[in-house]
Amino acid sequence: MSVIDPATLSKAQSWLDGNIDEESKNEIKKLIDENPSELLDSFYRDLEFGTGGLRGLMGVGTNRMNVYTVGMATQGLANYLLKCFPGEDIKVAITHDSRINNTLFATTTANVLTANGIKVLYFKEMRPTPMLSFAVRHYGCKSGVMITASHNPKEYNGYKAYWEDGAQVVAPHDTNIIKEVQKITSFDMVNWNKKDELFSYIEEDFDAIYLDLVKGLSLAPEEIQKQKSMPIVFSPIHGASGKMVPAAIKAFGFDNIHVVKEQAEPDGTFPTVVYPNPEEAEALTLSVKLGKEVGAELILACDPDGDRYAAAVPNESGEFELLNGNQTGSLLTYYLLSRWKEAGKLDGKQFMVNTIVTTELIDRICEGFGVKCFSVLTGFKNIAAIILELEGKEKFVGGGEESYGYLVGDFVRDKDGVSACAMVAEVIAYYKSQGKTVFDVLAEIYEKFGFYKENLISVTKKGKDGAEQIQALMTNFRDNPPKEMNGQKVEKIVDVKASTITEVATGKVEKLDMDKSNVMQFYLADGSKISARPSGTEPKIKYYFSVNQPLDNGKEYRSCEKELTQKLEGLKQYFS
Repeated sequence: MSVIDPATLSKAQSWLDGNIDEESKNEIKKLIDENPSELLDSFYRDLEFGTGGLRGLMGVGTNRMNVYTVGMATQGLANYLLKCFPGEDIKVAITHDSRINNTLFATTTANVLTANGIKVLYFKEMRPTPMLSFAVRHYGCKSGVMITASHNPKEYNGYKAYWEDGAQVVAPHDTNIIKEVQKITSFDMVNWNKKDELFSYIEEDFDAIYLDLVKGLSLAPEEIQKQKSMPIVFSPIHGASGKMVPAAIKAFGFDNIHVVKEQAEPDGTFPTVVYPNPEEAEALTLSVKLGKEVGAELILACDPDGDRYAAAVPNESGEFELLNGNQTGSLLTYYLLSRWKEAGKLDGKQFMVNTIVTTELIDRICEGFGVKCFSVLTGFKNIAAIILELEGKEKFVGGGEESYGYLVGDFVRDKDGVSACAMVAEVIAYYKSQGKTVFDVLAEIYEKFGFYKENLISVTKKGKDGAEQIQALMTNFRDNPPKEMNGQKVEKIVDVKASTITEVATGKVEKLDMDKSNVMQFYLADGSKISARPSGTEPKIKYYFSVNQPLDNGKEYRSCEKELTQKLEGLKQYFS
């Protein structure tokens, strides 16, 4: 039998001695007797707010999502809110998606907040993340909580905390909330005595308020009218967007929408997919099947909490081709800036934002239109921070990240799969009216700004050992940086954690003006870029690859794409 780490056993014993339910106590005893390694992973650390807030496997323990970790996090949030807004009328909006235990965790959050004298506005029905973000701003809330684990496997759940600007909490609020949570050393310090009089529902009529603003984003109502019967397939992948995305697409003017029936109903077991992640082609299998049946010109899908979106379109061979987040982000950026320019609305006071692992093609497009593009750390909260900083001074047009997240307009302060789906449909319809396919438009973009192609690999390393392995990998990149990859010399190294930019040939070091984060980036002689970053929400290290070359003739699209794919495969082998 394995020896149980004394520190882990002590933490587990504190739970057994605490005021928790018998079922949880029995589960802990079972782990002690039968599964010491699982006990270690359940208790070796406390869940912390990362790029996506609180997120983890469901189960007993300090490193698991359960009513106690949710209650403690909420008590910490409540304490912090009361410190930040003394004597004020504090309101918090709460909703959830379709995951297992979501109602339990959402009502636990609401109960602890009301117990602490804080008003709760609770969505009567589950709604997508962007609607929670908007509700915080619309109702003048000081905070918001979304219970979701986004696109993670079914065993996970999570807790996204929002601040009064409608964005997920950033520094110093994120670390300050954690400090408040860490002060809670026993369950008796959580106030569980809910006050029903401080609880009220956000009713269905709020949907219309949000949808009116989404509809106002449309830039091509005439072209949509011409293409309104274009067949569109949509899947919420068993999540919370099943009602709102079709409603948004209809609000734009489209009337031929087909929802994937097998995935239409909310279901936290996600029975028809391996992972409820629209980034994975497998998750769109049923959507593609329906797309072929109805002759769809666009397939759309969202993750369970509706902040990420995916799009697939028929290619020249008639097969559906999944566009990645960089492609749809580039298409949306090009479309928005083109339309704004045509309308004479670009006067130097507009800006866009992307993240440091998103395609640099978006930067080139913005340069071409004379529009500022800010590059920020991964996590949409960092995009929202720029929007807040420039609010009232300059106008945010749009922006996003490679992981299928995009935002148009600024009434939401998180990625919005609902409005993004509607806007992608508009892009397809607009260019169709000009006789162009998506690939014609991409070729047009690549001819003007360069053909960029990206890929990503994620290496999963679970548990305490996995976390240590990931840390060792990042340490090795810093201590022994590669000199070349795929036959190309490494010319520049960016260490975001050390805030340095190093020119390899000269050894010259410059300061990087960006918040610190555990990210390494390598720039190669041929313009390729590789980024290494541990995930903030999953037990993974992610490697982002970007290659590029000129495209002189749009007819050479596929041959150029093939060359870039070969480059990407060469780079990926280095990290396999």
